[in-house]
Amino acid sequence: MVDKPEAAPRDEAVPPAPSPVPYETVPLVRWNGPWPADDPDADYKQQVADHRLVDPMVTVRGLAEALDIPVGAVVQHILARWATSGGSALMELGSETVSQMHRILAHAEAEGTDAARLEAYSALRGLISWMHHPLDHPEVYDTGPD
Repeated sequence: MVDKPEAAPRDEAVPPAPSPVPYETVPLVRWNGPWPADDPDADYKQQVADHRLVDPMVTVRGLAEALDIPVGAVVQHILARWATSGGSALMELGSETVSQMHRILAHAEAEGTDAARLEAYSALRGLISWMHHPLDHPEVYDTGPD
């Protein structure tokens, strides 16, 4: 029988093993286009251009200093969290809910009419209202005897 090492107490930090492959260095770039007027990604590109005037490192450095975390670790966390947010949302909502929402929108787009889009909006509004209800009414969850 092999003895398992005891887990470190929660208040003791256990440093992770260093990554065998260093991250690439990426300079921050203030980008303002251009892009074609009919670009299907124009909304996202406009957001990138709109944020070019903000220096995110001011916030990142302040957070890193306040929490005593290396600046690079905060940046890595922010990027990893953003990059995985779609998967996290899918896990939180559940595949059936996401599929249901997708079917509602796909049906409306296949119809291609304003009436179908309004019907899809109404269906999505109802679904989101149903999911939001416990946030406004936590008493719907029976917490058992006190």
